[in-house]
Amino acid sequence: MRKYIKKLKRFIYTKKVKRTIKEYVEPLYVNNKTFLTSNTKLGKNCHFNGMEITGKGLVSIGDNFHSGTDCLIITQFHNYDKGDSIPYDSTYITKNVMIEDNVWLGSRVLILGGVTIGEGAIIQAGAVVVSDIPKYGIAGGNPAKVFKYRDIEHYEECKSLEKFH
Repeated sequence: MRKYIKKLKRFIYTKKVKRTIKEYVEPLYVNNKTFLTSNTKLGKNCHFNGMEITGKGLVSIGDNFHSGTDCLIITQFHNYDKGDSIPYDSTYITKNVMIEDNVWLGSRVLILGGVTIGEGAIIQAGAVVVSDIPKYGIAGGNPAKVFKYRDIEHYEECKSLEKFH
């Protein structure tokens, strides 16, 4: 019975996301509550285990993406610097987010607008990404900093053999 309920939830979550987003490539797996915007583009074989995207900025996610639970991408924030009132005015600043192929986000990752996460990067659970993360970088912390890189030779071998999870 539990297995059936899990499959039913996955089916419902996936259908809802497909109706909401701009474009996607099958297969798409949505395993937990996920809220994406109509300005979201997804590559092939994306896995969501609990994600929320807010704001009007474009979010482009490449192939073979995986998210942990409770991840958040914010693409829009209040105009606090050039606005006509303080602490902020009624206008917004919108910034896009680009996540390249084969990226893995741990649980509770927060990504702010204007960020690009390079191919093969891994973002550690709880990280706050406020600036670009390079290809193959493994980053964590607040703000997220690269502390290690993947074994690029091994990564490229798995990629060439199309060994994707």
